[in-house]
Amino acid sequence: MTYRTVLVGTDGSASSFRAVTTAASLAAATRATLVLACAYLPMRESARAAAADRLGELAYKVNGSTPADDALRAAREHAVAAGASDVVLAAEQGEAVDVLITLAGRHAADLLVVGNRGLNSLAGRLLGSVPSGVTHRAPCDVLIVHTTSGH
Repeated sequence: MTYRTVLVGTDGSASSFRAVTTAASLAAATRATLVLACAYLPMRESARAAAADRLGELAYKVNGSTPADDALRAAREHAVAAGASDVVLAAEQGEAVDVLITLAGRHAADLLVVGNRGLNSLAGRLLGSVPSGVTHRAPCDVLIVHTTSGH
């Protein structure tokens, strides 16, 4: 099967950029369009500041669309370096799984790529992980890239 459109989720983290690099390599090899997708959630400033304090290095997850746009620009650099030439950026408000499924349908993606972060974590077991949610709902093939050790 030749993939025509590959969609990959990124949140601006180093592990998500590993998934972007893999997706970009696949897109380059099959001459597919690569859609870089990033979900974001709006928050009031007081709630954002409190959440950022508690999340520490994961604080980027609680910001509005500007960090999502920044994450996408950085992901594009990784994608181009990995050989992707037809790259589309898509930042959308919503929960990550919902956004990825919506964008996969909107862009008629043949392949949805995500990293494995969250599959083996306590938060992932309690709240559900993006890779797990995507595999249950995706309208296309799913590739889970081993981007973290899970420890």
